[in-house]
Amino acid sequence: MATLPDYLKASVPNPPAKRAPWYKNTFPTYMGIFLWVGFYLQMAGTTISQASPAVCILGLVVAGLLCFVLYYYAPGMLGMQTGRPLYIVGTAMFGTTGGYLMPGLLMGLLQLGWFAVATSISAQFIMKGLHQDSRLLFTIIALVWAYGLALVAIKGIGYVARIAQIFNWFPILMLLAVFWANKGGIARYQPPQQDEWGGFVTILGIVIGFFATAGAAGADFGMNSRDRRDVALGGLTGIAFAIVLAGALPILAVAGHVAATPGPPNYDFTAAISGIGSLAPVMFLLFAAGSVAPTCFCTFIAANSFATMIPQIPRGLSTLIGVTIGAILAVTGVAQNLIGFFVIVGASFGPICGAIAADYILAGYRWSGPRQGINWAGYIAWGVGFLVGILDHIPSVPASWVKAARPGVLFSFIVGFAVYFALSRAGLRPATVALTNDGK
Repeated sequence: MATLPDYLKASVPNPPAKRAPWYKNTFPTYMGIFLWVGFYLQMAGTTISQASPAVCILGLVVAGLLCFVLYYYAPGMLGMQTGRPLYIVGTAMFGTTGGYLMPGLLMGLLQLGWFAVATSISAQFIMKGLHQDSRLLFTIIALVWAYGLALVAIKGIGYVARIAQIFNWFPILMLLAVFWANKGGIARYQPPQQDEWGGFVTILGIVIGFFATAGAAGADFGMNSRDRRDVALGGLTGIAFAIVLAGALPILAVAGHVAATPGPPNYDFTAAISGIGSLAPVMFLLFAAGSVAPTCFCTFIAANSFATMIPQIPRGLSTLIGVTIGAILAVTGVAQNLIGFFVIVGASFGPICGAIAADYILAGYRWSGPRQGINWAGYIAWGVGFLVGILDHIPSVPASWVKAARPGVLFSFIVGFAVYFALSRAGLRPATVALTNDGK
């Protein structure tokens, strides 16, 4: 009998008594991710500059449903059925040894990067709201923000959800206020280019690329859900609905601002805030408050990763070490240059989600269990899907290929799903290993 790695031996399923309804965990936490200003800050620039706001909003609806069905549902169901996080569930697709790297430590390291980005943006917005440019004050704010929210995330998803239930109202109210201030110009807006399909596809790429890693983390949310209804309702409201709400209001506000403002168009959402006038500094502070939930989310997922993959180190200690690294990236300004890198790495989770969905179907819509060693079906599916997802970043690839594979993150899921399914049918997956730890 194969020996299980320590992280699998230490895994204990979340018992039903510790789970809660969808509106207390999955819905508010996921919605807080999309209400983060980082999601929609520059969304309008490459979308309504090509297509009408109506077409872009249709893209948001389609993207929301794709995120729910393809990227979130299978991980969410597996988390609910097993009571275990992504890093345990993922051993079925990548193996007991392969699971260390993918999705285990990869997800944790990626979330630390997003934590650094969220901390940096939040500190910058607070500084703008206070009309300050002191580097020392920025550092103090970033450190207080990082370690304060880390303590919340260490407590678990229940505390993150409580934070989200309070602070989610800030960005919702702000989005409504900015929309209202710019609504007069919406009817007059005309995109300078006429490429409706291009705008539609760009919306899909932006939304799905942003969500891919959070979709795979659906297992971490599912392990706190009581049943399939919680998984479904939490996803439909926190993902599909939230995407449309948090995407449509900024797009319409920017369209109205551009139509009503003479001169070269500025599609950045901060430009639309200028329609608020003297209240703009307050808006920056409220946008920072709205970043509380997504910052906690990043920390929570990273904490789950390190606590699962390195169980010898206490969860609190490993989280604080990771947060310190993230805080350093934010304070030194390195985090401001990470977004492009994480777009590429985030796209790599398309084939991971594809492999999870394929294995979920092959196993009869349940978890097949951890597989011995390295599951090469999963790694090959990831490799091929990842290449498809980054075609536009490979200089030698013909432009026609890149255009045909738009949006890359969606095609990376499809390819990852198909390759994993085919290789599994061909018998490339290793045997499963018994996991008897039921937490009793």
